[in-house]
Amino acid sequence: MTLRLDLLRHGATSGGGGFRGRLDDPLSETGWAQLRDAMADHGPWTSVLSSPLQRCAAFATELARQRGLELQLEPDLRELDFGAWEGRTAGELMNSDAEALGRFWHDPYGFTPPGAEPVAHFEARVLGALHRLIDRHAKAHLLVVTHAGVMRLLLAQARGLPREQLLQVEVAHAGLFTLHAARAGTQLLLEESPCRPS
Repeated sequence: MTLRLDLLRHGATSGGGGFRGRLDDPLSETGWAQLRDAMADHGPWTSVLSSPLQRCAAFATELARQRGLELQLEPDLRELDFGAWEGRTAGELMNSDAEALGRFWHDPYGFTPPGAEPVAHFEARVLGALHRLIDRHAKAHLLVVTHAGVMRLLLAQARGLPREQLLQVEVAHAGLFTLHAARAGTQLLLEESPCRPS
């Protein structure tokens, strides 16, 4: 049973850049425009899933209503919690905590920022959510509105990248990627394919 997932990153937020994590920033006007433009020619989907954070859920709600689709909020598709780094930019951290930032950038599984969610725990919850989606939506085509961290994790696995390269996966605001997900026993199989307009 293969599940098709169109993964959409939220648009730019009013909070600006940096480690936004679990901060619940709303979309900026630019962010709304990015998402509406990105979705204009895509679909149809069976249903829409979203992180509950408003930078994802607000647009997912609008799109689901416009397309007449069911919307489900999935808490385990939230962004990584960056702990003490929440709301700070890489530039700020380079001035105050450059060594720790470098360790995190080069080995995100091996170094956890102060008070943050370990990446291994983040991976477990995101992959757990994906296993549940495969069980509930076999053969479906879902739009999943989520965060850069979630998408990096899934794309890195689909591309067979080593764990140290997780943060090198590029995911722009309103970036859209397609994955096909299936299971072989307890093993999760992910394959990336081109994301084409309808």
